[in-house]
Amino acid sequence: MTTLSNIDTLKHLEGRENLLLRLVELTVTLNSTLDLNKLLQLITTTATEALNCEAASILLFDDKNPRLYFAAATGSDPEQLAEIPVPIDSSLAGTIFRTNQPLILNNVKNDPRHYQIVSEHVHVEIKSLLGVPMPIKDHVVGVLEAINKRDGNFDETDAAIFSVLAAHAAIAINNARLFQSRQQALEKVRVMNEIKNNFLSLASHELRTPLGIIIGYATFLQEKSRGESTEHAGQVLTAAAQMRSLLDQMNNLTMLQSDEMILRKVKVPVQDILHFALDEIKYTAARRDLQLVLAFQEEPITVNVDPDKTILAIVNLLNNAIRFSPEKSELTLGAVEEGKQVLVWVQDRGIGIPVDKLQKVFEEFYQIEPPNTRQHGGLGIGLTIAKGIIEAQGGRIWVESEGIGRGSTIKALLPTG
Repeated sequence: MTTLSNIDTLKHLEGRENLLLRLVELTVTLNSTLDLNKLLQLITTTATEALNCEAASILLFDDKNPRLYFAAATGSDPEQLAEIPVPIDSSLAGTIFRTNQPLILNNVKNDPRHYQIVSEHVHVEIKSLLGVPMPIKDHVVGVLEAINKRDGNFDETDAAIFSVLAAHAAIAINNARLFQSRQQALEKVRVMNEIKNNFLSLASHELRTPLGIIIGYATFLQEKSRGESTEHAGQVLTAAAQMRSLLDQMNNLTMLQSDEMILRKVKVPVQDILHFALDEIKYTAARRDLQLVLAFQEEPITVNVDPDKTILAIVNLLNNAIRFSPEKSELTLGAVEEGKQVLVWVQDRGIGIPVDKLQKVFEEFYQIEPPNTRQHGGLGIGLTIAKGIIEAQGGRIWVESEGIGRGSTIKALLPTG
């Protein structure tokens, strides 16, 4: 025979079971919510439902200005609540935060720690209060409070349930904060990159006009003058050509990073690309008395690439090798078919690369040498551009070196189809 007492017990157990299911559902939701404002609202809403109370609030600790502040509360404006200073040493929330212990008060008015200004802001007379700390590992990040239980008083069971909710909420809030900080940092990086790219584009554009004038007058003087003046004009032209090369690199880097570089892929013998690249660097190599060794067959090996852009990439690889090669050393340019790809490599006998720096050489503006003791020129973007061009066409590029003084080999795989 079922008695009234048994019915009450069954209803009580059923209510607790539903509450536990609700907490499980909340945990799943908390772990999948990274929007901090939505998360705070969800926590306060769930807290009022779980404890059947009038309102709930979240107070978080401010590391920069050591104090507690209201981050969210049921039916209140978070921005207005955030303006309320909550002292750690003389408030109910401060006591919970400092002691890292739950606090149950079913007659708040008689407690001198009650902060009346809070009641005035939330427009609710606080009669009873349950507060629990929000811990993450060994430190407390805030306090979760519930006010005015609708049926009876807050008890130890409520505190236990509320503590479980607070612990999950603390972790979720911390994750949301980390995500928010990461997003802000990424946005800052994006803005800085945009500023940098705009500067490079503007500098490249603005310097071309005066540089064109310099090249024009230097060419005229070289043609019209004789003797020492001709040599001086030639030196001006050489310097101007180096500057124009730097401007071209800046412009190419900007186009790569803004996805404005248009690729027109066609099937062409890789030998043609390599010979064009060699023509571009022959004069520079000759000035250092470098011996160019060709390690590829004359029988055509077809690749499917943008010829002009790929020539630019190979020229950058060759210029990099020339820059770091000792005079009268050997420089090898090779190519061989490997399945559905063609392997192209540039090998030098230069200063080599430390093993732990092999990946960094492709980073923009990276230089192996310290800036204040550099012996080799360049902006440090030639390899970055080469990498961008080759990878944009479905290829791959990497560098190999046995260490300092052992030379290096840059290898690139180009698609054939």
